[in-house]
Amino acid sequence: MTLSPTQPATDLDEPASLLLRSATRDVHERAESTGFVQNLMGGHLDVRAFAALVTQHAAIYAALEAAGDRIRRNPAGAGLVFDELRRGDALATDLAALAAMIGMIGPDPRDPITVLPQTLHYVDRLNEIGDDVVAYLAHAYTRYLGDLSGGQVIKRMMQRHYGLAEDGLAFYTFERIEKIPPFKERYRAAMDALPLTGADRERLVAEARLAFDLNAAVFDGLGRLHPAGERTAE
Repeated sequence: MTLSPTQPATDLDEPASLLLRSATRDVHERAESTGFVQNLMGGHLDVRAFAALVTQHAAIYAALEAAGDRIRRNPAGAGLVFDELRRGDALATDLAALAAMIGMIGPDPRDPITVLPQTLHYVDRLNEIGDDVVAYLAHAYTRYLGDLSGGQVIKRMMQRHYGLAEDGLAFYTFERIEKIPPFKERYRAAMDALPLTGADRERLVAEARLAFDLNAAVFDGLGRLHPAGERTAE
């Protein structure tokens, strides 16, 4: 995996939420433009490809939410952990629904659904966070705000192209959040309230860029398993 160069983050007056948005724009776009994402969103794969993605998410979010449980015990970071965002139960629901769908169309012996080495590398980094509030914020921002924003587009595309029902897409349904836009503002306000030194801000940007790189590496691994043009009739 090639790491993206860190962008400078020296303006102490810029809110952390705006800083991360601007300083990670390029790596965010790079992750979204990987072949796997484009093929999945374009309807060129099949439900097994989506199930493989959900399998990676289950491993990643288990580690992220374990990190959140540690951060919650740190007074400096407790305000950054929101139970409304937890995805573990939703992912378990989705995996069960997708397993039933795959059972109906038949498994592909060439493509057992497993946790990829790239995902294990991502999980290792999340497990290294410990009680580091800055590192946790970088990863939580990357994942959760993406789920609340672009994740809703993914949900619609999966319904359109692969005939998935709500059970297979519970990950993208935040039942404990009444309205997403106000919640996102609440989340950003919590980010911006965190007192950060110049060094903290540099580290925040570097870790968020790493998070996007780790995510892109997972997509690349999935793309090698699920190239375009192999869609199976469901």
